[in-house]
Amino acid sequence: QVQLLESGGGLAQAGGSLRLSCAPSRPTLRPFTMAWFRQAPGKDREFVAVISSVGVAGYGDSVKGRFSISRGTGDAKNQIYLQMNSLKHEDTAVYFCAAVTHFSTATPRYSNEYDTWGQGTQVTVSS
Repeated sequence: QVQLLESGGGLAQAGGSLRLSCAPSRPTLRPFTMAWFRQAPGKDREFVAVISSVGVAGYGDSVKGRFSISRGTGDAKNQIYLQMNSLKHEDTAVYFCAAVTHFSTATPRYSNEYDTWGQGTQVTVSS
């Protein structure tokens, strides 16, 4: 089964930017619907952004206009990125990459609709 590997987390100042990446552990035959979720201490996992297997993107209300999700092409078709701009202290969380590995063109926003998850990467925004 494919695994997901996140990178790019770290410390940023409020108003700054970070870029997260997520890549599968092995090449895949077709693009997956993939997403970013985040979880802050003591809070439920929160939907951040999704990009469908056909390139349709969606965002959570708290990040709309500040974050942008994209994906690679060709052999990197299941490598996704999350560009985070205008960071706020409340963006501090562990960010998880997730995938729907069966065929789907939907843009699900609930964590239980995803069957594969990365280990997470910490993002800390200082105020």
